[in-house]
This record gives sequence, C-alpha cells and structure tokens, in this order.
Amino acid sequence: MTDPINIEIKTLEKDQYDALKETMIACYPSMPESYWQREQINRLVNLFPEGQVVIYINGVMAACALSIIVDEKKVNNRHNYKSITGNYSFNSHDPEGEILYGIDVFIKPKYRGMRLGRRLYDYRKELAERLNLKGIVFGGRIPGYHNYAREMTPSQYIQKVKQKELHDPVLDFQLANDFHPVRIIKNYLHGDVQSNEYGVLLKWDNIYYEDRSEQAFPLKRVVRLGLVQWQMRLYKNLEEMMTQVEYFVDTVSGYRCDFAVFPEFFNAPLMAEYNHLSAADAVKEVSKYTAVIRDRFVALAVSYNINIITGSMPEVADGRLYNVGYLCRRDGSVDKYEKIHITPDEERVWGMVGGSQVKAFDTDCGKVGILVCYDSEFPELSRLLADEGMDILFVPFLTDTQNAYFRVRHCAQARAIENECYVAIAGNVGNLPQVQNMDIQYAQSMILTPCDFSFPSNGIEAEATPNTEMVVIGDVDIDLLRHLHKFGSVKNLSDRRNDVYEVIRKS
Repeated sequence: MTDPINIEIKTLEKDQYDALKETMIACYPSMPESYWQREQINRLVNLFPEGQVVIYINGVMAACALSIIVDEKKVNNRHNYKSITGNYSFNSHDPEGEILYGIDVFIKPKYRGMRLGRRLYDYRKELAERLNLKGIVFGGRIPGYHNYAREMTPSQYIQKVKQKELHDPVLDFQLANDFHPVRIIKNYLHGDVQSNEYGVLLKWDNIYYEDRSEQAFPLKRVVRLGLVQWQMRLYKNLEEMMTQVEYFVDTVSGYRCDFAVFPEFFNAPLMAEYNHLSAADAVKEVSKYTAVIRDRFVALAVSYNINIITGSMPEVADGRLYNVGYLCRRDGSVDKYEKIHITPDEERVWGMVGGSQVKAFDTDCGKVGILVCYDSEFPELSRLLADEGMDILFVPFLTDTQNAYFRVRHCAQARAIENECYVAIAGNVGNLPQVQNMDIQYAQSMILTPCDFSFPSNGIEAEATPNTEMVVIGDVDIDLLRHLHKFGSVKNLSDRRNDVYEVIRKS
C-alpha cells in the first residue's frame, strides 16, 4: 500500500529560510552559489508577503515561487534580471504597479512530475486576478538552447519548440501554462550558461482585468435581460398601447433587469386605424408616432432605471421609409439603430429601404449590438460588431410562420457560437386582424449562449413558451465570455485566419 501524500501550499515565512536555501541549491546544481540570502528573503516577505508561496509535501519543502509587482513601463522597457529586481534588493517592487513579475520558481528534483509548477502558476494567476493586475510576466530560461546555439538564433529555437520540433523542459512547461513569448532578452541572467544568458520574456494576460479608472460605477459583470414576447392586439389609441408598454417595463424592472427588449414592429396594431389606406400609406401614417414613442421610451428608461431596446418602428427620413429602433439608456441618453437588410415583403408591400449604420453601443453593462430580424441572417454584420467588442447581441424580430421564425432562431444561435457572445431574441406572437400584411405572428423568444463547458450544453440560457405572451428573464455572465475567448474548447474569434480572409466595413 502506498503511503499517503499530503500537499500544502502556503505563503513563505521568514523562519523557513533554511529549508528554502536547501531547496534552491538542490534545484540549481549548475549554479551552486546562486541562492537568495536570508536578508533578501526577509525583505521580499516584508514587501509583498502574499507574492511568496511554497509547497510542502509531507512536511518537507518541495517547491517555491517568488514574485514582485512592477510598473508596466519597466516591463516594456529593455531590462535584465538584475535591473528588474532592483539589483537584487527588490526596491523595484511597486504596490501600485500593474504587472506581477515572477522572480523565481524552483522545484526539488525529487518532486518533479507531480505538477507542482502548475499549482504555483495557478496560485500566481489567482493572485493577479484578485489584485486586479494586468497579467504575469517573467524572464524564462531556455536551458536547451546551448545545444543549438551554433545552428540557430534564440528566436528560431523558440519557434521550433512551439512547433514541437524541439523539446525544452522549461519553455514547454511555460507554454503549456498559457504563457506566450513577447521578446528575447540578451544577457538576461548572468551565469545561465545553459541558456547562453538569453531570457524569453513570457506573459500571461489577466482576462478579468478592469481598467483602474475613476469611474464611479464600474461596468456590471452579470447582466440581467428581460425579453418581452409581445402579444399583437388592437388598441384604441397610442395611449392604450403605451400603457401596455409601461406594464412590461415595470414588470422586468421589478425583477431588477438591466435591459428590457421589445420586438420588431411591436407598434403595428396602430395601423388598424389606417386600414382603409394602402399598406404602404398606412405604415407611413404610423411612422408619424415614432418620435413620440421614442421619447416615451426614454422617459420610461430613466424612471424605471433600465436600459430599453425599443424593438423597431417605421420612420420616414428624407422622403424614404426605414425600419429603425432606439437604445434608450437609463441615464437618459439615446442611440438609433437601423435595419440594414429589408425583406422582400417589406420592400414590395411597404416600399422600405435599408439603412447603413452598423455599430456597437456602449452601455453600463458593456458593449452591445442590435440587429433587426433579417439582419441576424447575415454573419458579416455581427462579426463587425464582435470586432468592436460586443458582448451581447439583441435581435428584435417579427416572423409570421414557423419556418421564418426558425431561420432567425438558428442564425441567432450561430451568431452566439461564432462570435463568442450572448444573443437575445424577442418576437411578437398572436394574430392581428384588421391590419393589412400583419395577419399572423409566431415567436419563441430566448437568450442564447455559446456552446462550451461554462454554458448550457444546448446553448439556451432561457426561453419563452412558443406563441404565448410573456416575459423571459435570464442572467448572462460577461466574465464567462472572457474565459471562453482565452480557454474555450475552440476559440472562434482568435482562430480566424485573417491571413486568408477578412470582413471589411465599407461605411
């Protein structure tokens, strides 16, 4: 029977120096005089106690990691090991710095193969996240390079290690732990003959880093969405319709939602009054309400403390009929978005034209994109928005039949996967008599996610009952997207072959 193993990870204490010295000498047999002095370790522990960590196995020190915090400019400037450590005094440590700089990692040969290095690196990563640092940097050794120094440059050696043509025990391990090479540093560590005194500046980026701005209210990381699955019904007038609108805004606000999302052409019932006109003239009459409805939405956003995606409405500008909507923020600001791709029916029956504005919008919950119905079926638009940093894509839609609905629904799911973002779709349900070209509607509103381990396996966060008036409420975690971008099973955004193809904005 194998003896039990007890592994402990703890911060380094000053009274552990003798064990630390013994461990370091065992780790660097080619540099037997290269170990930290007691006064240096005492100073390091005093300056930054949580940055110094050791691992004990069955009561014996087996591994250690030492680090300081430095200003990002010092990392970006040319430096060597001596200068970055302040001539080994650690007076380069800056508690207000942005980068965790790795000073040393060493593991007793006896305990190698137990993945202790991974534990130490994971500790550093958690520390960087907890302290809100931009990342971790250190000068890595390339101890296998001296065998190839006459044949290739350090850069060529690193490239061959990355391509698995050569094996370097240190660099391979660092690459496997999500560190990427930044540049080669000549004369980095004096006495490192195995590396020919070259160092590789390696970096790990903290995807959860938040800019240390003076912003009083930081961006929300968990965002609650409220989708309105709107029942088409006849209203006596605009006031009666806006009473129904306010009911839904009040409802989702009461559940502390950050966004209320209305469908495309939710105001179509107002066309009933003009049913004696042609469909094209009726929709133009309804467009006269759009500015009033927009202003009412702005007031609701402020009074209910919620951002509102107003769905879409007809609007006449310069004699042309567009399909537009508004992002009404809870701070009172407002932005307009336009439907780019007009359906054949909208063009033929109503005489609509497509807009030309595609952009991501800043909100207090991060960047969002808005595409109206048919636009979601064109992947180029959402890719442009993803390149602008979009985290949530809103798709207000109106579909009459199930096959039309499933075109929007399945394309929306594809947009979530390929752009590594959340997609929220909100549609109309029910029948609408006495309004030309608006007889029937079918919808199932839902919140869609990427498909990876941190998300629902089917990519659906929340969904409505089909063709029933209701609201859908669900939370989306923006930090999960950051993790997906970096550590996903596949990485659709970063794996794009920009050397082969690209999406180009023309206006």
